[in-house]
Amino acid sequence: MIEIKNVTKKYGSKKALDDVSFKIEDGDIFAFIGHNGAGKTTLIKAIMGIHDFDEGDILINGKSIKTDPISCKKIMAFVPDNPEMYENMKAIDYINFICDMYDVDEETRTNNIMKYAKLFAMDDKLNDPINSYSHGMKQKTVLIAALAHNPEILIMDEPFVGLDPKAVFDIKEVLNEMVKAGKTIFYSTHILDVAEKLCSKVGIIKNGKLIKVGTMKDIKGDKSLEKVFIELEETK
Repeated sequence: MIEIKNVTKKYGSKKALDDVSFKIEDGDIFAFIGHNGAGKTTLIKAIMGIHDFDEGDILINGKSIKTDPISCKKIMAFVPDNPEMYENMKAIDYINFICDMYDVDEETRTNNIMKYAKLFAMDDKLNDPINSYSHGMKQKTVLIAALAHNPEILIMDEPFVGLDPKAVFDIKEVLNEMVKAGKTIFYSTHILDVAEKLCSKVGIIKNGKLIKVGTMKDIKGDKSLEKVFIELEETK
């Protein structure tokens, strides 16, 4: 479970996040949407402990990311919008490096790496250097590394950018499997039709303020999520 409690983040006099509060329960797929610069990535990095924040708290399964960051990070995985890695490494070495940080045992990592490498059609490419990869292949490598340690909570920032349709389909299947196992998914996206079909809950942020949050059904009603989002964006 992720609980965001009155989080405010300032850059000078500007509030990138303004008293944001909501909760994501185990088994939720939560879509976080908003225009560019609305505060989505800022909140994601605060959840992951990458960015500090000025007020409030973020609880991961009841533990504070501020006071107990290691315990929180051990059960989370993060897939950023830009897959930045050590590009001089082979993909398999990078993935094993991530597994080492999470103390993943040999059997678990071997099984999971092969499972997801085959799923994303990367099993014959893991011994290639990352700097020879396309953007999509780099994104798949980050996903394999994130999934290899069986995270309880998966945080993703625009995870579908640069991926082919088959990979997008496969990721959606993985997310559904994780939710059935009671895990928590939080991701930001601009692909609203995918979010509408995939997610159980949604939050909409505008200029650092959370303006709507709830179940997908309650937020969109009889409209499309895209229509609801556009209408909210057009309001002052």
